[in-house]
Amino acid sequence: MRDVLAHLRAKRENLKVRAAVVEGIRRFFAGRGYLEVSTPVRIPAPAPEPHIDAIPSHGWFLQTSPEIAMKRLLAAGYGRIFQVCPCFRLDERGSRHLSEFTLLEWYADGADYRDMMAECEDLVLFVSRHLGRGDRIDFRGQPIDLAGPWERITVDEAFRKYAGRTAEEALRTGSFDEDIAFSVEPALRKDRPVILYDYPASQASLARLKETDPSVAERFECYISGMELANAFTELTDPAEQRERFVRDREERKRAGKTDYPLPESFLEELRRMPPSSGVALGVDRLVMLFTGAASIDDVVPFTPEIL
Repeated sequence: MRDVLAHLRAKRENLKVRAAVVEGIRRFFAGRGYLEVSTPVRIPAPAPEPHIDAIPSHGWFLQTSPEIAMKRLLAAGYGRIFQVCPCFRLDERGSRHLSEFTLLEWYADGADYRDMMAECEDLVLFVSRHLGRGDRIDFRGQPIDLAGPWERITVDEAFRKYAGRTAEEALRTGSFDEDIAFSVEPALRKDRPVILYDYPASQASLARLKETDPSVAERFECYISGMELANAFTELTDPAEQRERFVRDREERKRAGKTDYPLPESFLEELRRMPPSSGVALGVDRLVMLFTGAASIDDVVPFTPEIL
């Protein structure tokens, strides 16, 4: 017990930074006219994404993201919303992963993914200034310039440059995820944040395909010092296309021997009333790691599963 209590006491300064980060997030969105919302953590059906597994809860599931519920609020006319909430994913554990983690998610009607690129830049810089860190920070000995605009590179450009093949070639050979993890991400510059955008259409998830090039989706992820921080879309608002994607995802889950989730029918019914919009999911724990210099997510949360 003494060892656990000593471990908890050692985190005090990091947890103070964490509280200040969350306070900065709330100030940022309040200043831009966003409404903070709180949606249920336990839901009847998660999005059936092939590589994200939900934790069962008495016939329902703990949310992997508040995305579906928040989009229903958009459909009801809530134009600019955000929330900071716990999310849950089965069997996720590592220096940057926990099965229970904290996510910031926000949505704006009338916006697209390029608008959200700029807002993501503004948010991180605002939080840094709120902490008294200014436009430049140091993460574990690596100086980082947070001032925008951040470097932006398409997924295909990154694959050609760092993996020696196109993104489509990687998809055909089944090495896309491996190439991202072991060739692309480690090669991204560390002294400035990087936005990786225009993912192949097969990686669209709940994102809209690009009108001028439907082979890619209007999706981006941002990285700071090689650490993935956020994932964002111009939102797909076509319920028929979204249903088709969910059906394909369910089939892929079945082939992989994974749990078959029911379709989120209420979401699909209301999706036709959702306005053109864009949204971002940002890992709060990782943002705190960035500002504390923590090597592990364990150092920026009060409790990990191992000490409960």
